[in-house]
Amino acid sequence: MEQLNDVGVVTTARGPIEYAVRGTGKPVVVLHGSPGGIDAADAMARFLPADEFQAIMLSRPGYLGTELGDRRTPQEQADLYAALLDELGIEKVGVLAWSGGGPSAFRFAATHPERTGALVAIACLSEQWTNPTPDLSSRIFQTTRVGDWLMKKLVEHQPLQVIQGAVSDESSLSGDEFDEHVKYIDSNPVKKQFVLDMALTASQTGRRKAGWDNDLIQFAETADPGWASINAPTLLVQGSADSDVLPENSAHAHAGITGSELLTLDRGTHFAFYTHPDSDAAQARAIEYLRNW
Repeated sequence: MEQLNDVGVVTTARGPIEYAVRGTGKPVVVLHGSPGGIDAADAMARFLPADEFQAIMLSRPGYLGTELGDRRTPQEQADLYAALLDELGIEKVGVLAWSGGGPSAFRFAATHPERTGALVAIACLSEQWTNPTPDLSSRIFQTTRVGDWLMKKLVEHQPLQVIQGAVSDESSLSGDEFDEHVKYIDSNPVKKQFVLDMALTASQTGRRKAGWDNDLIQFAETADPGWASINAPTLLVQGSADSDVLPENSAHAHAGITGSELLTLDRGTHFAFYTHPDSDAAQARAIEYLRNW
């Protein structure tokens, strides 16, 4: 992953937040999953044409350069995003969220409707979630500094192994279907690079630990984010073979948000919006939503 330029920390009415802006045009707030950080948001936003969209990438509270502070709940984090927009002098934005960025994205759209032009929610949590007990390999790679070092070495020297691990961890694919999908990602430079870049943001320790630990607490709760108050045009994208955020989450949000569109990518993993054979079409559909408010 290339180093992000012009990353800064701004103090808002709701405390400090790390952010960076790329491109010009319609503003889009990019909300990463769990774990993650501004580096994950950067990878997420790469499909947005830089001459059409101003991607506002940030680290959610507890990740990288954004301290957790008292911004723990999805509502408190949604209010932080609004405070960031105040500092940037931006009235209204599109919202692009993935996975664990979903709860605060839904809260933002529900409680700051006048500032939400459109919402694109990719495999976003909308129901209670608890982290499955990880196996030994996952514990080493995700929760230790040695694991961080090993992952960097694998990305550099054994990228195929990283792709295999990502597909295994984030989907129910198996057998020939698994092998074919791994081969497909490995053969596509853009999709391959996305998976490798995201692998480097998956640590649950160090400068991401506070955010991850807080997300686990928040996601174990169940709460209506205010579905009836979300009136922005909303696109929900979900892979049908996602084993991380189950398809029921997007179906639940679709049922709650009047007029929303649910786009299901058949046999897609948790990375489907970026790695599925139909991901280009899904991204084009997302661009329509983010362009036309």
